[in-house]
Amino acid sequence: MKIAVVGCGALGSYYGALLSRAGHATHFLLRSDYEAVKKNGVRVRSTDGDFEARPLCARTAGEIGVAELVVVGLKTTANGILRDTLPALSGPSTLVLTLQNGLGNEEFIAKIVGPERTLGGLCFVCLNRTAPGEILHMAHGVVVMGEFGRPSLPRTHGIAKMIADSGVTCRVTENLAQAHWEKLVWNIPFNGLGVAGVAGLARVGPCLTTDKLLGDPRWAGVVRELMLEVIHAAQALGFEIMEDAADRHIARTGAMGAYRASTLIDFEQGRQLELETLFLEPLRQAKAAGVKCPRLEALCGVLKGLSATRSGN
Repeated sequence: MKIAVVGCGALGSYYGALLSRAGHATHFLLRSDYEAVKKNGVRVRSTDGDFEARPLCARTAGEIGVAELVVVGLKTTANGILRDTLPALSGPSTLVLTLQNGLGNEEFIAKIVGPERTLGGLCFVCLNRTAPGEILHMAHGVVVMGEFGRPSLPRTHGIAKMIADSGVTCRVTENLAQAHWEKLVWNIPFNGLGVAGVAGLARVGPCLTTDKLLGDPRWAGVVRELMLEVIHAAQALGFEIMEDAADRHIARTGAMGAYRASTLIDFEQGRQLELETLFLEPLRQAKAAGVKCPRLEALCGVLKGLSATRSGN
């Protein structure tokens, strides 16, 4: 299969490298990492075994041309480039699979390529990009994918099998929207609170890794409260997510050690935060469903303030 990977940070590079190693014609659309990946390939240090991959490299979508599958691993703050990039990569039968965080990404892509060609996936994985073309994989790796706005089709299972055959557990969900809310139960507290510590939310200190959030009773309590707010919002929207999901997420996170969530890394490296899809849109939907989320609203306020200070507004 001819695959184009758009957004080759930690996430896109890891899954793209696996697909390349499995023998697919995998093209990386690269910017700053182009020379490093062109010369050295992608090097993955992993708990499952280190490996190297040699994807095809391009600086423009036009160099790649029409692909059978486009995998989007971009930060959602860069979604604007998809308006020009996706048409250059797409033909009549091209499918686009977004692996991005939060809500609204499938809707955005569907406006460009059409809802019938839009798929979504959620990645449960601990990854960091340590240098250009170098990825550290610390734990997990599961992908849950589904069709945008409809139950799974045979093609969904075919792509899931392809991903699984590359070395990653991949499951198909019949309800992609619910799967997004299930992941938000983890993403909102650990991505948000890791950064919010800078502003002294709960007056506990600086940026926090997952082990510090769970190791301090004050933070652990806020983590659980945020999780329950997200669960209650999801339930009000008609999704079947039980409160014990919080316990499962907390137990799984305890095994990650001192993991640095992606929003924390973005903040420390001076990049824009994924406020809209990860925090603000979930809050809007919760309010529209009549659910009060005081912890989430406070968190959004802190993150918006930090983002405004960073951008000079």
